[in-house]
Amino acid sequence: MTTNKRLKVGQGQISGYLSIFLAVLVLLAVFCFRYPEQLTTPEFREVYTKSIAEALMIFGVIASFFFAALSLLLSKKIKLALIGTSITGLAIVLGALTLNGRDVVKTDWHFGLDWMILDLLLMVAIFVPLELFFPKNKSQTKFHEEWRTDLTYFVISHLFIQFFGIVTQKPAVLFFGWIGLENLHAWVQGLPFIVALFLAFFTTDLFQYWAHRTFHSRVYLWRFHSIHHSTQNMDWLAGSRTHFIDIFFTRAMTFIPLYILGFSATVFNVYIVFIAIHAVLIHANTRINFGFIKYIFTTPQYHHWHHCEDPKYYGHNFASIFPFIDIMFGTYYLPDKKWPAGTGVHEASYPKGFIKQSIYPFTKSPFDTDLNMDERSER
Repeated sequence: MTTNKRLKVGQGQISGYLSIFLAVLVLLAVFCFRYPEQLTTPEFREVYTKSIAEALMIFGVIASFFFAALSLLLSKKIKLALIGTSITGLAIVLGALTLNGRDVVKTDWHFGLDWMILDLLLMVAIFVPLELFFPKNKSQTKFHEEWRTDLTYFVISHLFIQFFGIVTQKPAVLFFGWIGLENLHAWVQGLPFIVALFLAFFTTDLFQYWAHRTFHSRVYLWRFHSIHHSTQNMDWLAGSRTHFIDIFFTRAMTFIPLYILGFSATVFNVYIVFIAIHAVLIHANTRINFGFIKYIFTTPQYHHWHHCEDPKYYGHNFASIFPFIDIMFGTYYLPDKKWPAGTGVHEASYPKGFIKQSIYPFTKSPFDTDLNMDERSER
């Protein structure tokens, strides 16, 4: 049980943490400008220009100082404001206001620090206000006891985006690369945009449904997937808590239809943006029910039932995008406006922290059924 108090508007803490958050992003952005070959993603560099990156960094400096001043004004305490301004000052000394973007030489390896910075900025801008003003669990603070663990998962999955991208594409290329798919690709790319986008959503969700369900119905695989279910504090960052074996298997299955059908770059990019935001949304701590939309797309209420800690509700809502896929296979559950009482796993001694959780699945026997997998697979 967390002892931290939920942040409230007007007390200076929110603005203080925003100042620190923006200051850290600016500092990291400075390193991206200094070492773009090693710290930025070639595919992602095509999305933003040098001028956009420079403008965002200058904006970050100004905004960090602004929120630091606001925090000091509202709280009359110097701690958070001092930390924010100190980090921003360090970023300025290292060149935050003077560095200019340059042409980048392509390298064989890189970290996705630029992707992490921009995605983190976007997710915070969308979901922190959403959870602040429309929370499901009103007592849950942003800084619950495991927020550092979830942030670690977020950072690592983004920094190693090249590695995860390569290894998850390998199975599709290996098993289907020898087939002549040019005619199929041409046909799919000739479809109307909306039709092609729906096809991308449906096929990937269908493949991911069965990958997801397999992780729930096989004891040894559940060891890895249980990491994702171990959080008792559902929020926008909780979706990042996923074991690397789980990431590899699930993303590899999702990539198969994308590779075989060969969607256009526009469809693929829209799919990626939608998934990036939607996957965070369904874990968010928000009470919004989304009206009739919840019967078309999965929502936080829908996915929170999938994470329910009560064994009576195990084995439901495996779909990531479309609830009708769960209806097709008899695993749909959405009781009007009711939400689960709690989330998490039953094992009392479940490990805490990124390192312990990464090692945990390898320390258990595949025949250990302490999580009652037989009951899970039957439901």
